[in-house]
Amino acid sequence: MNISNVATAPSREVSFARRVFDLGENSLRELNQALHKLTPGSNETAWEVLHPRGSHSVAVGVDQPVSIDVRGSVGYYCAGMNDGAAITVHGSAGPGVGENMMSGSIVVKGDASQYAGATGRGGLLVIEGNASSRCGISMKGIDIVVRGNIGHMSAFMAQSGNLVVLGDAGDALGDSIYEARLFVRGKVKSLGADCIAKEMRPEHVELLQGLLDRAGIKDAKPEEFTRYGSARTLYNFNIDNADAY
Repeated sequence: MNISNVATAPSREVSFARRVFDLGENSLRELNQALHKLTPGSNETAWEVLHPRGSHSVAVGVDQPVSIDVRGSVGYYCAGMNDGAAITVHGSAGPGVGENMMSGSIVVKGDASQYAGATGRGGLLVIEGNASSRCGISMKGIDIVVRGNIGHMSAFMAQSGNLVVLGDAGDALGDSIYEARLFVRGKVKSLGADCIAKEMRPEHVELLQGLLDRAGIKDAKPEEFTRYGSARTLYNFNIDNADAY
């Protein structure tokens, strides 16, 4: 197993090390096992993953507050079930990045494929490029910020959390949405069942500004966005609304 430790600037009390893991020389299983073995208080707080080459399930199930830099593009389910780590993908990500995320942060420097942040329950997912279809599907508390555009059926059955889109949104945005809040700066091709444009009140401006700040976005203002959410006509079955189901 060829894992190297590269010393970084020491702190006043203890010296930390950046652990470098090369997927060109070691297996993905070895990487994820090493991450899963981390315990509270470990000084292995900074990780760097080299040559991912589109590997699937990179850094899944991490449950410690470490930082992980993945130097390249990844395949499906990268950083799935993340619970506390700060993970940065210096490339693009395949389907399901951040799926069922619990806490922490994930930043994708490139584009993300379909269902980014699906079923996410917490934390922050930032996509600096575009996201494909079903971004934020069934989100349950996660915050997602997309600098570019998102594809069709995004935020389908989104239950809670926030989806911020600086670009445009595709067809059927927010179809069958519950209590999630959607903020789109660009155009929306069409809205899904029970999703409507809603008033942007002062508390939403404050919330959105906080999300933009957390995502490191300085070139957008909350006043440029439209808020979308549930019309609440599908919460209980009504025969008059049967065609909308």
